[in-house]
Amino acid sequence: MVFLIKWSKPPMAHCRRLHRFLSSAAARATAPIPARHVPRSPGTSAQSARILELGRLGRLREAREVFDAMPFRDIIAWNSMIFAYCNNRMPDAARSLADAISGGNLRTGTILLSGYARAGRVRDARRVFDEMGVRNTVAWNAMVTCYVQNGDIALARKMFDAMPSRNVSSWNTMLTGYCHSQLMVDARNLFERMPERNLVSWTVMISGYVLIEQHGKAWDMFRTMLCEGMPPEQPNLVSVLSAVRHLGKPGILESIHVLVHKTGFERDVIVSTALLNVYTKDVNMLDTAVKFFEGMAVRNEYTWSTMIAALSQAGRIDDAFAVYQRDPLQSVPSRTAMLTGLARYGRINDAKILFDQIPEPNVVSWNAMITGYMQNEMVDEAEELFNRMPFRNTISWAGMIAGYAHNGRSEQALVLLQALHRKGMLPSLSSLTSSFFACSNIEALETGKQVHSLAVKAGCQFNSYVCNALITLYAKCRNIGFVRQIFDRMTVKDTVSYNSFMTALVQNNLLDEARDIFDNMPSRDVVSWTTIISAYAQADQGNEAVEIFRSMLHERELPNPPILTIVLGLGGSLGAPKLGQQIHTVAIKLGMDSGLVVANALVSMYFKCGSADSRKVFDSMEERDIFTWNTVITGYAQHGLGREAIRMYQLMVSAGVLPNEVTFVGLLHACSHSGLVNEGRQFFKSMSIDYGLTPLLEHYACMVDLLGRAGDVQGAEQFIYDMPIEPDSVIWSALLGACKIHKNVEIGTRAAEKLFSIDPSNAGNYVMLSNIYSSQGMWDEVAKVRKLMKEQGVNKDPGCSWMQIKNKMHSFVTGDEEHEQIQDIYATLRELYTFLKATGYVPDTDFVLHDIDEEQKESSLLSHSEKLAVAYGLLATPKGMPIQIMKNLRICGDCHTFIKFVSYVTKREIDVRDGNRFHHFRNGSCACGDFW
Repeated sequence: MVFLIKWSKPPMAHCRRLHRFLSSAAARATAPIPARHVPRSPGTSAQSARILELGRLGRLREAREVFDAMPFRDIIAWNSMIFAYCNNRMPDAARSLADAISGGNLRTGTILLSGYARAGRVRDARRVFDEMGVRNTVAWNAMVTCYVQNGDIALARKMFDAMPSRNVSSWNTMLTGYCHSQLMVDARNLFERMPERNLVSWTVMISGYVLIEQHGKAWDMFRTMLCEGMPPEQPNLVSVLSAVRHLGKPGILESIHVLVHKTGFERDVIVSTALLNVYTKDVNMLDTAVKFFEGMAVRNEYTWSTMIAALSQAGRIDDAFAVYQRDPLQSVPSRTAMLTGLARYGRINDAKILFDQIPEPNVVSWNAMITGYMQNEMVDEAEELFNRMPFRNTISWAGMIAGYAHNGRSEQALVLLQALHRKGMLPSLSSLTSSFFACSNIEALETGKQVHSLAVKAGCQFNSYVCNALITLYAKCRNIGFVRQIFDRMTVKDTVSYNSFMTALVQNNLLDEARDIFDNMPSRDVVSWTTIISAYAQADQGNEAVEIFRSMLHERELPNPPILTIVLGLGGSLGAPKLGQQIHTVAIKLGMDSGLVVANALVSMYFKCGSADSRKVFDSMEERDIFTWNTVITGYAQHGLGREAIRMYQLMVSAGVLPNEVTFVGLLHACSHSGLVNEGRQFFKSMSIDYGLTPLLEHYACMVDLLGRAGDVQGAEQFIYDMPIEPDSVIWSALLGACKIHKNVEIGTRAAEKLFSIDPSNAGNYVMLSNIYSSQGMWDEVAKVRKLMKEQGVNKDPGCSWMQIKNKMHSFVTGDEEHEQIQDIYATLRELYTFLKATGYVPDTDFVLHDIDEEQKESSLLSHSEKLAVAYGLLATPKGMPIQIMKNLRICGDCHTFIKFVSYVTKREIDVRDGNRFHHFRNGSCACGDFW
């Protein structure tokens, strides 16, 4: 596709004509206004305010009508109309008005300067600045802001240094520039030099660290602010809550919540909404977020929209809609959040109904509906809606262009960009980057060059977002020469720029040059490391990829606690104790092993790996928080050591640490897996009576599990019916699991029906019901369940077990035939079967879900993944060495019995971590006491 309009640089005379053409239709339609002096006069404030409001809504035609209808216009009215144009990225129309009054006053020039800056037209902004006869500090600040907004930090600093006088706003503007450019070292140096700091200074620094995802430093900056006597205020609390939202540390979240409460900001709707936003970050804390939301004294439109958005993003659309219906205002943010949520999960018709119910939808609502259509690949509907819009803003155009580009209609995206240009409007940065993406999709090099020329006209060719998109475009079109030109001419190169350039080189098979760029990057992020490691892996240079990964670890002079925590968590999840031990050694060498966050991660990792070192690390900790205690209690629960979990709880309380909701989940879980019914009942009552904690769904699920496992299936079912809150799928699943253990067909069928309604795609529920039926020989019912699974498109997750031997991971799936020693494994299993049967082992064929003869059932049981892993462990490890196995699903009853016998006859210690808990097999018995 080639544009009809050529965008190459025109001669000067044509530039003047183009300048007039780009002004808005309203400005062009008005007859020339002779230049004149504009006096001040009362009586125009209402019209000026109306102009500003219409401009804010993007309704420029109506704003201009109000302006033109004014019998008398003072400088405030002129500046209001100029500001409206500038605020809608139409600075040329604003300039026409300013010229009509000979430039207006100092504020007029500053508004116009800022308008050009907002549109990315730096040279025009500088021209306005140079033409200003008188400049005050505000004008200088506006010019510095212009350079800052458009990514030219070098010129911003030059302008800053040239200022005849500075105020704290000047320093804050420069500080903002460094922070926005992610140059936090320069920002910190400037911050330390500031003769005066105010609330904005601290807030900008905190926000800067949040921007580069150094959330720990943002938190440290906030704490330093408090130590220096600066009291927390709304802006810095909101900023630091953005950092806390990403830290994922319950302890810090609790401490900031306490601070907010003590300082009285919990009654501040903006701060409390920001705190709510933190709680909604983690889907596991969503119920806590709901609880906090319900307890808020004051809510605004963003409070409601935050809660609606969080529930929508978690897939709880019905809950989100229930909150929306309670919203007394049902404001634009709430409607937008609800529309977005419905559209995201494919309920676009419901979104359309909601949209149609809005009496006078504003541009935000229209844009949300268009985006919803685009997300659901309903491009024609989005197009029809766009064409019906009574007014559009730059987001409307950008949304359509992006929607076309991301839905395989790149040509239409470019046609729409051309239409935008023909209307005399300059595209936003979003429209330009989406257009470059569209050109990349269809490898339209020539069209991309024309869009590039438009970016030059718009004065944003040096913007980092534009440059990064251009690098991607030219790389996709295999024009590495243009890629180099763009990269070399960039005035500001951030980490994303280096990553984009490096990716371009890799795509063009220039691996050595990409490595050179990587080695000389001023700073790297995780994308940098991933790009170069992936490049070497794709080039079949695996050894080099591994060496770079090792270099990544060695070059981190001080790997921060979050990195160590992540890797330790990985070791725990994989059940790879050797990896965890290696990271533990690194932490010790760096002196970070005693830090609270790392120590907590170590305790968790060792518990998940079934290692006694978990208690050793706990005992050596100098500092412990609620997370520490909860980790240990939960760890003992996972190992079926209920009494130990209770003892740790008692030690925690005696140490003066108050339990929270997580503590009681761990305790109830421990009681459930140890058969401690009375103790569990007491803890359930204690949490509300003694500590004022309201039981959540997790606690009710534990109680159902506790009663059901102990054999009181009827009592568990009645407990559900007596609940004050609606049970979820976890609760019904716990009841179904109990019915499976105790072979209760009647209640199991009722529980399964509930689950099929609530969570129809969960294969585990179908399997459990099939187990109940098969254990009673009800093969017709088993067939019905299997048919239902097929109709619902549900597939059973295959059982998978894995183990680490000699630094190599070995995995097995049920019925495995792929392992290099599979024949020896099956031979060992058959030998074990014969021997174990002689010692009293009887295969439990109730766990076979097919109506076949007993011999076939036994053969089917033989190939379960955990049995294959046990057999391989016996083959591959020296006699007497413990065996540790991980499994993705709950261990079946027959395998549990089988491994008990194996541990007895082989005198091996065998540990199995299944999807629910640990099983420690010793000398013919399991630590769970057959209670799991």
